[in-house]
Amino acid sequence: MAETLGKIRVIVAKAGLDGHDRGAKVVARALRDAGVEVIYTGLHQTPEQIVAAAIQEDVDAVGLSVLSGAHMTLFPRVIELLREQDAGDIVVFGGGIIPDADIAELTSAGVAKIFTPGASTTDIVTWVNETLAPRHAA
Repeated sequence: MAETLGKIRVIVAKAGLDGHDRGAKVVARALRDAGVEVIYTGLHQTPEQIVAAAIQEDVDAVGLSVLSGAHMTLFPRVIELLREQDAGDIVVFGGGIIPDADIAELTSAGVAKIFTPGASTTDIVTWVNETLAPRHAA
């Protein structure tokens, strides 16, 4: 079995004016319980604050929770800022109230995975581990 070089590190972020963070906290707790190091940014973060924190914390991924309807602005902005900071290798995933029609466009813009309401925390944890654990394999 390959030796692990470190824990998976993920930022869970709430961007913009969205004040509903129960889902983000549930996901953060599930990831922590699964052994992932989680940094929760709190409410009302700008894309710039999220990206600065992601770089400072040397994370593998940013999990963005968007329930406000601003997903078509916030996800692409976070990806754009990561690329501008030479941090385009940080995986961006997220969830929230996101219409199916928008998921394909967000995926094209670089979002690795979108979880919609009803996604189980088990599915999210499994995806994070399968997607990010190879970065830590020796």
